[in-house]
Amino acid sequence: MNYRHSFHAGNFADLVKHALVLWLVQARQAMGPVVVLDTHAGAGLYDLSGDAARSKEAEAGVARLMTAQGRPPLMDALANEVRALNPDGATRFYPGSPRLIVDALSAGGCYVGFELNPPVRALLAEALAGRTNAETREGDGYDGAVAEAARVRAPLILIDPPFERPDDYARAAETAAAVVRRDPSATVAVWTPLKDLETFDAFIRRLQGKVGPTLVAEARLRPLTNPMKMNGCALVVVNPPRGAEAAAREICGWVADALGDPGARAEVWTF
Repeated sequence: MNYRHSFHAGNFADLVKHALVLWLVQARQAMGPVVVLDTHAGAGLYDLSGDAARSKEAEAGVARLMTAQGRPPLMDALANEVRALNPDGATRFYPGSPRLIVDALSAGGCYVGFELNPPVRALLAEALAGRTNAETREGDGYDGAVAEAARVRAPLILIDPPFERPDDYARAAETAAAVVRRDPSATVAVWTPLKDLETFDAFIRRLQGKVGPTLVAEARLRPLTNPMKMNGCALVVVNPPRGAEAAAREICGWVADALGDPGARAEVWTF
């Protein structure tokens, strides 16, 4: 795989994913300690002065978040996490899902992150060093999450592949279905890019009839007409906690309005 998230860290899609994942962790642990399983954990922490400076995606994403006025509460919560990593007031460091999740967990909660790439897994371990409620594992996150979910009750699972492998859409859907088939109380959040409607609709069809109530939270920054470009993103949440729809509208609405082209919009719906 040629995908390196360091080029894309802090972009608009990260803002949607991370703001909503933070809310999901808080909503789930309001019901008690939660186990979070992350299928494609990545490095856990990103230096935006490196690869991201070349792509300039963070400039159009987190940099604008940090200077925005009148942020809604859930975007402000993410901004606070970024600010904590940058006490000098700059926006050099950006937390990946692992750091955000682990630092948001309450007593009794734990995190298991899977990463297939050994050098990236080493960076992940470094990013989570000293956090006794976190564990990193090298291996296939799809299989790992299904196996680990069978050992715990009502986990929260994040499926966030790079979508460069031809089977990523199929395996993401199959993993979500396998987890909730075994444990209907599990919550599974699948992040996907939005390039064209045909690909996304095919992914949704893979889930329909195989999982429980599902929330689809989309931020469309541009028309979905160019399949070679990420025109938006979505977080698809199986068995969402109460209040998830309102949270998704707040987050996706702000990202579309603040960062999108004219005509950008949020689409939040359920099946």
